[in-house]
Formats: sequence, structure tokens, C-alpha cells
Amino acid sequence: MKKIFKRIFLVLAIILIVLVSFVLSSWNKKFDVSMPDIKASTDSAIIARGKYLVYGPSHCATCHIPMEKYNDVEKGEQIPLSGGWELDIPPGIFRAPNITPDNETGIGKYTDGQLARALRFSVKHDNTTLFPFMPYQEMTDEDLTAIISFLRSQKPVKNKVKRSELKFLGKALSAFGLLEPEKPKNITQKTIYRDTTKDYGKYLANVIANCYGCHTERNVKTGEFIGKPFAGGFVMKEKSKGLTFITPNLTPDNETGVIAQWNKKAFINRFRQGPIYEFSPMPWGAFSRMDENDLKALYEYFASLPAVKNKIEKTIYKNDEELPD
Repeated sequence: MKKIFKRIFLVLAIILIVLVSFVLSSWNKKFDVSMPDIKASTDSAIIARGKYLVYGPSHCATCHIPMEKYNDVEKGEQIPLSGGWELDIPPGIFRAPNITPDNETGIGKYTDGQLARALRFSVKHDNTTLFPFMPYQEMTDEDLTAIISFLRSQKPVKNKVKRSELKFLGKALSAFGLLEPEKPKNITQKTIYRDTTKDYGKYLANVIANCYGCHTERNVKTGEFIGKPFAGGFVMKEKSKGLTFITPNLTPDNETGVIAQWNKKAFINRFRQGPIYEFSPMPWGAFSRMDENDLKALYEYFASLPAVKNKIEKTIYKNDEELPD
């Protein structure tokens, strides 16, 4: 019997060694993905649109700043996008890079096409993949151009940010083909008509503001979506703050959906109010600066969603509290 157990142990050890060797030797994949035909503009209206997106609904400024400047950005200060924000989760330690046009430490050395490819396909300048934190795959050419044009227009800031580091789980996801370039699910539009309809709200919620990414339950280890769209339940732990946030249900279910409790005016007023809880992962500061038409469009879209019954008891817990199953 001992010999059988030894053989089983030996086989398992060999399998483990082979698995680890495979992951460590093949995780750093490179991909041949074409660059979008996007060129930065010096037109002041285009740059202004990009600035609005960056500091508003796209909330780029929420991440691409030093950690200690987060509250300043939430209060409306337009901090240079010199990078430094850090997130430590099971797949790795991720750091937002400097995206000012500094040639040495920022984006000054990259082409417009490389920047557009990073945003649309999550492929870096060296042809490796970015972890999918930026769900801008279906952003219109017009808005993609506006953002890159604004980034080019900034004053360069020299700030070297340490590169993100994948942990073994992240490397395994890459090695087994679960971390690959992102692709638009639909045909990318060159432009979109901006109004207060649910159709434009759909674009804002899914492509620009990433409401879908947080208000849909997902596996924090793999990033896989496992819940109904916009029904809430995504658990986000702020370890250093001792808090855990759970996203609410945004669908119009009369019993469990928050949107069913608000009329359009109340919805807009909530966004204008900004954060109630300090350290909330919701970028309230950026969203509070969205123009009224965009907020109206978002409300129309959320109100049009299929109602999903998913009761979120409360959205904030201290880390010593028991979380719901």
C-alpha cells in the first residue's frame, strides 16, 4: 500500500512540475494585432471632448494618478495623469502607468496607433496583453481620437512607474489562453449621436463608463462574468481600508433594483452628490462631473433593462463582518 501511495505522490509531483514549467515558460505571449487607423488631432473641440471623457465618464483619471492624489481627483482637481495607482488582486499587482506625453517615462515614445490598440484591443506596445481593466473595445473612432488627442495635449510629467507584475495565477491564465487580446463584439462605429436616449445610454454604460463591469457579478480571480448583467453582486475588497463593497442591482426590479426606486431627477441628484462612503470604488467624483444629458441617457437605459430579482442586503461591510453567501 505504501508503494502505491508513493507512486501516486510521484505522479502528482511530476504533473505539478510539468504544469509549473509550462506556465513559467509560455505565459509571456505576444500577439500580432493590427493598429487602428487613429490619428491625434490638435482641434480644440476634439481635445475638449477627450478631456471630458478622461476626467468624466471614462474616469481614466481615477487610476492614472498617484495613490495619494485620489481624493483630490474625486473633489474635481485635474491632476496630471502621471500614473502610480496600484491594485493587488489574485492574478497580480497592477499599476496604472504614466500617460502624460513624457518621452522617457510616459507615452511620448508611442505612436497614436499603439495607444489606440492598447485601448481597443488591450495589446501593449511590445505586443503583449494588458489585463482587461479598460473595456473600451467598442469606443467609437471619434471618442478614441478625442482621448488620444487630449493625452497628447498634456504637459509631460516625468514619473517612472514600476511595471505591473502577474502572479502565478495571472501567468497561468495567460499560458492557458484565458488572457488574450480583447476584441469588439460588434462592428466599431466611427461616431455616435449624443442625445438623451436609452441607445446612447447603452453606449455610455457598456463602453465608456464601464457600469457593466462593476455592476455585474464576476469571479475576482479570473475576471469572468458570472451574474446577470447590471444585477449587482460584484464583491470588491479594499484590504488596506478594512472595507468590502458589493455593487447594487441597477435593473428596474420593483423589489431589489435601485433604479426602480428613483425617478430621473433623483438619479441625477444622486450623481451630483458624489461619494457617501470614503474609499468607495465607484468613481463618484468623475461621474458627478458628467453632463446632464449623459446622466439622462444612462437613466433611460437602466430603466429599459430586463428586471432581475437579486437582493443586495447592503453595499458596504467592514472586513470583520460576515459577507452574505
